[in-house]
Amino acid sequence: MIGISKLYCGTVEPSDALRYGRHSSTLPSHLLQFSKDKRPVVVWNVTRKCNLKCVHCYAHATEEAVADELSTEEGKALIDDLASFGAPVMLFSGGEPLVRQDLPELADYAVQRGMRAVISTNGTLITPDLARTLKSIGLSYVGISLDGMQDINDKFRGVPGAYEKALNGIRNCQAAGIKVGLRFTINRFNVDDIPAIFDLLEEMNIPRVCFYHLVYAGRGSNMVKEDLSLDGTRKAVDLIIDRTQALHAKGLSKEVLTVDNHADGPYLYLRLLKENPERAGEVLELLKMNEGNNSGRGIGCVSWDGEVYADQFWRHHSFGNVRQRPFSQIWTEPEDDLLLKLKDKKQYVTGRCATCNWLDVCGGNFRVRAEAVHGDVWAPDPACYLTDDEIAQTI
Repeated sequence: MIGISKLYCGTVEPSDALRYGRHSSTLPSHLLQFSKDKRPVVVWNVTRKCNLKCVHCYAHATEEAVADELSTEEGKALIDDLASFGAPVMLFSGGEPLVRQDLPELADYAVQRGMRAVISTNGTLITPDLARTLKSIGLSYVGISLDGMQDINDKFRGVPGAYEKALNGIRNCQAAGIKVGLRFTINRFNVDDIPAIFDLLEEMNIPRVCFYHLVYAGRGSNMVKEDLSLDGTRKAVDLIIDRTQALHAKGLSKEVLTVDNHADGPYLYLRLLKENPERAGEVLELLKMNEGNNSGRGIGCVSWDGEVYADQFWRHHSFGNVRQRPFSQIWTEPEDDLLLKLKDKKQYVTGRCATCNWLDVCGGNFRVRAEAVHGDVWAPDPACYLTDDEIAQTI
């Protein structure tokens, strides 16, 4: 994640992370990206079942649950292991996590074990009663996916009315006092709706939005041609930066992040270097703490059937199953060569990634995209939009 609002607008200073000691167990959620120990945030896809039919779903979600989902008790055992391991956040995802009737029980258990519980949802199933339940268990955050305004969103979601139901879910969370934010996956069909998303933040008093760059995984593998051009990505990132700055200039402190393309970090720094060199130096220190992509290190994923992956997009290569070995053991005592290499992937990337002066800041970007396009895990990420001159620039 690249915190546009934090880095560009100066809402977090380098001293903040240092003041908290940079250990994930003591850091607040908005500073986890700067942690030194990189205990993983774990995404648990609790089910493959979903009530929508999103065209870019990384999980290949289906209308029916699969037979081998982790049970409630197996889920609690997973949470026990993660809590003891020191994983700071349990992110419940799917499919649609709220189709699992035991989701509130599992989230409550994670909170009781000292973890921060977060839900990534399409929002359409959040009733007033459910929102109050989620609030009562101490849920930290609800991220609701919107991929544009009504027409675009409902087309992507595959179900008419999904947009209005998601907005109702947002309102229900707000009424219950739960922090709620938006998740938006950028592609060529919805990029023109980015300004409207910023308008929605203001109109509905939504405090947070994450703009996800498209990852070629799951049903999203069919959308490679629907991704933005490299120049289009630059323009979209500039737009996000500009609109974030405009909100802050109005005194509206919204948390704006981009996700899944760590070229955004160097790009933001280079822009600041021209506009505010002193601030740029502080931002570079934060970017170095962030370390870029952390698949297989600072983030991990457990599937509905217990398989462990480097992240929620890399579902074709399992490192083991929590039914056979605890996540903590799989993660810290790897038996898989890919997991071992991902923990120090900077020495394995090739091409322009290997010679890039931003490698320590970007971390080699997204290996899943490289594999999807080039058939090589270590090839350059095709979505990196930095020019050859920019990657050769001395830090």
